[in-house]
Amino acid sequence: MVDIIFDRKIYFDAIRDDPFKGRLTQKQVEGQEFILDVWEMTRAEQDVRWLAYCLATTIHETASTMQPIEEYGKGKGHAYGKPHPETGETYYGRGFVQITWYENYLKMTTILRSMFPDKEIDLVQHPEEALNPIYAAAIMFEGMEQGLFRSGHMLSRYFSNTRDDAYTAREIINGDKTKVPSWSGGVNIGTLIAKYHTAFLRALVKARIEILPPDVVPPVEPGIIVVNIQAPPGIPISVWVNGEEVHDDGNTS
Repeated sequence: MVDIIFDRKIYFDAIRDDPFKGRLTQKQVEGQEFILDVWEMTRAEQDVRWLAYCLATTIHETASTMQPIEEYGKGKGHAYGKPHPETGETYYGRGFVQITWYENYLKMTTILRSMFPDKEIDLVQHPEEALNPIYAAAIMFEGMEQGLFRSGHMLSRYFSNTRDDAYTAREIINGDKTKVPSWSGGVNIGTLIAKYHTAFLRALVKARIEILPPDVVPPVEPGIIVVNIQAPPGIPISVWVNGEEVHDDGNTS
């Protein structure tokens, strides 16, 4: 199995101009680091278009902060905005992609416990844990992959071997793809997020690094000697070949 990681410098250099208009704050960087870390740890073998769409959704849902946030108004005017009769907690939206309702907090507690067995996770008794960036990233991935935010709408439905539809994929989270926000310059939400998706996908493909298992050697032409050296990104490598040094500064893929 090939491990996939993303070179952070290449990635952030690529997205700084598009979609972040030339400037990234430390908080924006940190939020994306958590998202990339959880992806690499739990689902690196999945379609990179899925990760790009999760990032595109995050920039829209968090008003570009790339940090888990609480729902504006904290559920005011919605049934889920009232304290639960048994727990006294209120299960309004929280996260990168906001989770709502008691039943979903309960379901995500079970999912997170299976993903992080060494952690004591209880979103029902402590719904604020959905704001933990690691848990928020995992909730987003699981919810968008399994169709938990809107039944029947999942990443595999819009990104597959036969379909590549970043516009209609907005249905995974909300049916508002044709809505035109007042601040968007006349562009609807589906198109906005599809444009973000294009920018994130371009950056991820550029930053992608495949790490082969130590016992795997790439195929080569007869008569060529191959030495497969594994080193983490950023670790310089020097090799002497026929009396001449070949140096890698650790920043190439």
